[in-house]
Amino acid sequence: MDGTTYETLRERMRGEVITPEDRGYDGAREIYNAMIDRRPAAVARCADTTDVRAAIWFARDAGMDLSVRGGGHSGGGLCLVDDALMVDLSALRWVRVDPAARTATVGGGSLLGDLDHEAHGFGLATPAGIMSTTGVGGLTLGGGHGYLTRAYGLTVDNLLAADVVLADGTAVTASADEHPDLYWALRGGGGNYGVVTSFTYALHPVDDVGFAVTLWEPDHLDAVMRWYREYLPSAPEELYGFFALLVVPPGPPFPEEIHGRKMCGVVWCHTGATDEESLTKAFTDVTEPAPPAFHFSMPVPYPALQTTFDGLIPKGLQWYWRGDFFDRITDGAIGVHGSFLDSMPTDLSTMHLYPVDGAAHRPAQADTAWAYRDAMWSGVIAGISPEPADAGRIRDWARGYWDALHPHSMGGGYVNFIGAEEGQDRVRATYRGHYDRLAEVKATYDPDNVFHHNQNIAPAAH
Repeated sequence: MDGTTYETLRERMRGEVITPEDRGYDGAREIYNAMIDRRPAAVARCADTTDVRAAIWFARDAGMDLSVRGGGHSGGGLCLVDDALMVDLSALRWVRVDPAARTATVGGGSLLGDLDHEAHGFGLATPAGIMSTTGVGGLTLGGGHGYLTRAYGLTVDNLLAADVVLADGTAVTASADEHPDLYWALRGGGGNYGVVTSFTYALHPVDDVGFAVTLWEPDHLDAVMRWYREYLPSAPEELYGFFALLVVPPGPPFPEEIHGRKMCGVVWCHTGATDEESLTKAFTDVTEPAPPAFHFSMPVPYPALQTTFDGLIPKGLQWYWRGDFFDRITDGAIGVHGSFLDSMPTDLSTMHLYPVDGAAHRPAQADTAWAYRDAMWSGVIAGISPEPADAGRIRDWARGYWDALHPHSMGGGYVNFIGAEEGQDRVRATYRGHYDRLAEVKATYDPDNVFHHNQNIAPAAH
């Protein structure tokens, strides 16, 4: 199809339609993960819900594949598909906060930083990720966890409603009162059910938070992980800390003498300790497993915490990631972590264990499509490099690490951490007993599987 084929779509849309012949095409197809390099037939940069409907109708009439881009942060690059029409929501970046109701309604192309900034102006926030550059759409539809999860639950636990354009172009609102089956499926079922043009979230009182980083030498990894696996689950829910293996980046707050060294550590967020004195008291326990090589703490505005890693891992790097859920950190798993810290292939490669306990355990298993309410940690292994030549090396390291660690997992992983090539068995393992119900909802709202460029749930056969 050449550029002239899209004149009908251009006439129907307020936003741009960008084809390979147009200036700006290469920029329009860029996503966060530079390892993914595909060429869509066209990019429909939608300005509003009517544009989204027009793009879906056009693709269906033309017999074209369809993909959906929110923030473009998908590790597997599922939004970027050769020869497909990309429905690009990046122009739908807006946030409207109702401080009295403590809610925020957010455009489907918004980034977490947009939500964090606007909500912070009213001393409010909702649990959503650890980076401001992540898109709200993909994160939310996969379930969503972040610094506030132990205190306030998953992102989907705070999702009150979603405006959705369905596969036939119909626009609906999904909530507890309207299309409750769709509302249930959207809360963890990924991008299988439609194009979400806006999300409405519950907000919580969050202003400044206590931020801290504690690092230990690799020789102490065994003792630190044994301490961490007992300490954090028993800590107050206002304390969050994700465990990490990393190479210390050059720059503040890290002193020059530890730059470039492999370490294990915890990145902390404390919603109850928001001044220097209370922060010092809150982290006296970090010396228990071993003397830290580095410890730093300070109160920061919540949006500042969310931007901590933005500069370190910007758009345009090579990424390969794999993930799993864990209900415990076994001694055998600790040995695996130690081995793969030693063989870490690049300075940006890492492993994180994100807590998903506390308030995230209070909803019942059947309340949302998120099927691992009994998980304690959501783990991700990420091979990262600025160099395309490193793509094979970081992929092999991440796959080998995951293969060795997977026997210590619960069998399934966070849908947003599943690679594009992992297969249908991994998708089923992610949804456990919810899979069949999700397939039934899919059959109701997308019986032709129009939205299949995702971690796909095929519609149930009738």
